[in-house]
This record gives sequence, C-alpha cells and structure tokens, in this order.
Amino acid sequence: MEAAEDRGESLRMIRDSAAAVAPREGDLKRIRALRFTDPGFDRTVWREMSEMGWPGLRVSEDKGGSGLGVSEFCALCEELGAGLVPEPLIPVAMAANLLPAEHLTPVLSGERIVIPAWQERASTFDLAGTTELRGGKLHGKKLFVPMASGADAFLVTVKGGLALVARDAPGLSLEIDRTQDGGNFGTLRLDGAPAEAIAGDAEQALDEAALATSAYILGVMDRAFAMTLDYLKTRQQFGRVIGSFQALQHRAADLKIQLALTRASVESAAATLDSSSVPAIRRAAVSRAKARASDAGMIVTRQCIQLSGGIGYTDEYDVGLFLRKVMVLSNLYGSAALHRARFAAVSPETDDE
Repeated sequence: MEAAEDRGESLRMIRDSAAAVAPREGDLKRIRALRFTDPGFDRTVWREMSEMGWPGLRVSEDKGGSGLGVSEFCALCEELGAGLVPEPLIPVAMAANLLPAEHLTPVLSGERIVIPAWQERASTFDLAGTTELRGGKLHGKKLFVPMASGADAFLVTVKGGLALVARDAPGLSLEIDRTQDGGNFGTLRLDGAPAEAIAGDAEQALDEAALATSAYILGVMDRAFAMTLDYLKTRQQFGRVIGSFQALQHRAADLKIQLALTRASVESAAATLDSSSVPAIRRAAVSRAKARASDAGMIVTRQCIQLSGGIGYTDEYDVGLFLRKVMVLSNLYGSAALHRARFAAVSPETDDE
C-alpha cells in the first residue's frame, strides 16, 4: 500500500511540474507562434524543461538522471500533449537513455539536443537497416527524424550498434519537411560523415518512445474533448444548449469511452514496462497501447471538430490544432495497423485449448 501511495504521489508531482510549461487551461498563443518555423520549438523553454530534469527522467541516478519509471515519464508526456508542447522531449529522452555518461551532461542540461535517427523506410517499427559505420565514417540514409531542424547531433542506428554524428559534420546533409502540426521531419543522408561509435541496442528505448507518444496522444485527446464539452455546454441552438440534445450526448459518451479505453491501455503498458523484463510481454503491451491511442486519437479529435460545428473547421479555432497533432503522431513510432500486426506476432497470450 505504501509503495502504491508513493507512486501516486510521484505521478501527481510530475503532473504538477508540467503545469509550469503547459497548463491545461492555458492559451495556445505560443504554440501557434511556433508553427512552421525553425526549429519549431523554443530553446529557452527547452532549457527550462531540462532544468526540471525532464530529459533525464528515465536516466539512472548514477549517470546524472532521475531514475524514475516509465509510468512517471508517460504521466509527464500526457500533460505535455494536453498543451501541444512542441519541444522534442520524447526523442531526446530516447537518446539520453542510450548515450554513455560522458556525452550526457550537455544533453541533460539542455545545451545540446541529440535526436535519434533510426527509421529507413515508411511503415516500419523495425530497427533493421543498411546504414553502416565503416572506419569511423557513416554511410546510409534515415527518414522521418522528428524535429530534426533543432538537432545539434543525431544518434544513428547502424549495423551492430549506434553512432553519434554532429549535425554540421562533413558528409551529412539534412532535408527538412514540414508536418501537418507545424513541426518538421528530417531526412538524413550520410555520405562518409565522421561519427563516434556508441555501444548499445535501441530496441527498448524505441518501445518506450512509442509508449510515451501514446501517452502524449492521450493528453491531446483529453484536452480536445474537454474543450468540446465546454462548447456543448455553452452553445445554444433553437433556444436550447446543444449539449442537451440526446444525439450529441450519445456521441460525447462514445468519445468518453474511447478516452477511458486509451487511458487504461497506456497506464497498463507503462506499469508492465516498469515491472516486467520479458521482451514479448513488453512489446505486446506497447503495441496494444500505441494501436489504441493512434486509432482513438483520430476518432476523438475528428469528432471534436464535427461537434464544434462550422467553427470547428477553421484554423483559428483551437480544436483543429489537436487534430493536426494526432494526424502526425498517429503514425510516428508505428501506425495502429502496424502495431496491431506486431501485437498479434509477439503477444504471449495464446489459446492452449
């Protein structure tokens, strides 16, 4: 009981700390101002987040981090999702989990932003690729690197491990594409770029990034739904508040169920990653949560647009920002369809009859 109470207090403190950057009822002027700009986020805010220890939340204390669990990290990401925070916490935290201690100090302080580059083709959650580190030089190509415009360096997955390469390294070229939510993806081309070999396997860190993204989507859904409920309670039509119409009440109830199921999946998966070391059980939990969050996120935010009436389709109306965010994140770290297939392949739940 005491352990459960301690975990509950830890989660509450994490959520409270997020309010300093992303208060749930705060306006979204900062988010709008950063859309479609370079790097797409605020370095000053990132340093503030780093001062609170967020990039090192999952890093062990002996390496300068906080040594907290996946449940705490997911609680934080949920709160940031509610505020549509664009700073690259999830990819930087993924890199921090993989970097050796001698590279961590500037990353944890917020002075250096290292973004992982792992994906080589669309529609995959597989680290296998052809990128190689030969004689201290990187050769290959990486796709869909999130918020790459603000990176100082990239942690690249290669055959047999990882490699750390500076953004300004000769032989490295970076092409930036804008995303629907106002952020960016990078395409990284490596033609003999000098890099440092880093020992390690990114599989576990990639799973945690996928689950953290699911938690972020949960926050996006929750905030969009709360805004829509407020609209239904105040907007009047035919002399009545539209939230009193039974048809709209039923649709709102359906969305509430989607939220509840997503929260259950995310929290269950986080607890599983904190308690189990069995790879198949961990992978199945992550894929179940990401599939649920990706699908439910699109359902909820699209319905929020429709329930808001004509104003919901305008860019000036804030609910649209939440739909745009889910449109990007639903496929990042694996789509719903991909994770459903992965769950079926790795799930330890079998029928013995």
